[in-house]
Amino acid sequence: MQRMTRQRAAVGELLADTDDFRSAQQLHEMLREAGHSVGLATVYRTMQTLAENGDVDVLRNAEGESLYRRCRKQVHHHHLVCRDCGRTVELDAAIVEHWAAEVGQAHGFVDVEHTAELFGTCAQCARRGSHDA
Repeated sequence: MQRMTRQRAAVGELLADTDDFRSAQQLHEMLREAGHSVGLATVYRTMQTLAENGDVDVLRNAEGESLYRRCRKQVHHHHLVCRDCGRTVELDAAIVEHWAAEVGQAHGFVDVEHTAELFGTCAQCARRGSHDA
């Protein structure tokens, strides 16, 4: 278990105020802009520990980079993420849960787990024309 330091506390506070998925590098830059002297390695270690403890959700973008977010929902859920600005919507997707269970059962699997994240372009970015067509 990591001890709570001023730097780790700053990362936690930033996550509480950040609604969208962000990379460790983006979080590091946001901390620097806010005047915190937190090393990038500290941000990476903190995010890894928070992810391992289930305190943040993690997903990978198209480039394979890990993105982190402290979610409001503590139950299993999915995300719809804007690939341009990172805007994130938490989704309850009962149909995905049903489909995963059905597929597992059809193939003789039990205790099936899954990850389903949806990426697109939010209406605001689409209006700005910032997405790749």
